[in-house]
Amino acid sequence: MHPDVLEALAGVDRILHAGDVGDRAILAALAAVAPVVAVRGNVDSGALARELPETEVVEIAGASIYMLHDLSALDLDPAAAGFAIVVSGHTHVPRIERKGGVLFLNPGSCGPRRFRLPVTLAHLTIGEAGTEAKLTTLVPGEVR
Repeated sequence: MHPDVLEALAGVDRILHAGDVGDRAILAALAAVAPVVAVRGNVDSGALARELPETEVVEIAGASIYMLHDLSALDLDPAAAGFAIVVSGHTHVPRIERKGGVLFLNPGSCGPRRFRLPVTLAHLTIGEAGTEAKLTTLVPGEVR
């Protein structure tokens, strides 16, 4: 985990981790900031992989969030299923996109820098006015 992550997350109500945790100690460190919901990524193995679900559904402030690691494995229509937000990881490419009334969020990666990608995380705001996501860059880089 990048050393600036905990400071960047200070004050959040919840942490959603889209997989590739790598080590249970990461979840413990994040849990010291706020409650954590995490899904299994392709680098998660052994006991950690058995503990983490492939998908998770989270309700926050009336918004239903579907979490999975690899967006290409999405096997449902999120809008039809009532999800306002889909959170995924896997590519490590930060991305915020709205499609069919659903906010798709890939916060990128805030672990070791990969390829030429920036080290990022995202803040998600859910309120009466709707949902909004904002990327925070910890280490600049190029998005391919």
